[in-house]
Amino acid sequence: MSAGKRSAGLLLFRTTGTDTPTGTRRERDVEVLIGHMGGPFWAGREAAAWSVPKGEYGPDEEPAAAARREFEEELGVPVPDGFWLPLGEARQRSGKTVTVWAVEAELDVASVVPGTFTMEWPRGSGVQQDFPEMDRFAWCTPEQAAERLIAGQRVFVQRLRAQVLGEAASPEA
Repeated sequence: MSAGKRSAGLLLFRTTGTDTPTGTRRERDVEVLIGHMGGPFWAGREAAAWSVPKGEYGPDEEPAAAARREFEEELGVPVPDGFWLPLGEARQRSGKTVTVWAVEAELDVASVVPGTFTMEWPRGSGVQQDFPEMDRFAWCTPEQAAERLIAGQRVFVQRLRAQVLGEAASPEA
């Protein structure tokens, strides 16, 4: 990928901290909705194989419009209503710059209908196959997301958590 590529995405989150059946209260925190990348390259991988729903955009498209378009394409559902909390940009190892917003909302992962892409598989076979852009979605704690997300996107969960919980972000955020 060239250094000039840009991508934008939307990270849904929900706050946690409800009473447990034993009557104790958990500390307030967040959970985020992330997706496992689809296609044969990511099949069978868990660690660093998940992503914020996002996608590339060109010079004629605004990043927020791209984030909305990609969310709807990748999940097959409209973007939930809510305030878009900017989480800034991060440069990925590939050189791509990713811009992400967060929206507090509930979404039933069973309602998701992932978009697809077509590629030759197996490579060199001449056979074109369709694969989901993201093959499954899950609500994750920040700790789970840190294990699952590709390394360059973990900073967005750190930034979100810092803003929602009113904490200072870690130095790499």
